[in-house]
Amino acid sequence: QVQLVESGGGLVQPGGSLRLSCAASGRTFSNNGMGWFRQAPKKEREFVATIDWSGTSRYYADSVSGRFTISRDNAKNTVFLQMNNLKPEDTAVYYCAASEYASAAPQRKVFTSWGQGTQVTVSS
Repeated sequence: QVQLVESGGGLVQPGGSLRLSCAASGRTFSNNGMGWFRQAPKKEREFVATIDWSGTSRYYADSVSGRFTISRDNAKNTVFLQMNNLKPEDTAVYYCAASEYASAAPQRKVFTSWGQGTQVTVSS
């Protein structure tokens, strides 16, 4: 198991930006694909973005493509989610997750380690 701690959430106005961070500890971080998911009130947890072990392969949900960027720094055991042009519908708790595999496969079932989540609220 890898332990994950998210940070960087908060309240931002529509059109604003936030950068989420996820610090990992435990088993070797650089061997795992990583992902960000989110869950809005009364909705299912949904895929946002994933990145493979090397940072060269990435997948994005259609709803965030072109606005969000996932990246990682294996030397610092950290994965990031840069969120630009935020919209009210991006409001959710954002979760960092570690995959059992090295790839960027976005299927939720391959993510077996989860952080506690960080709240992002987009409102004027």
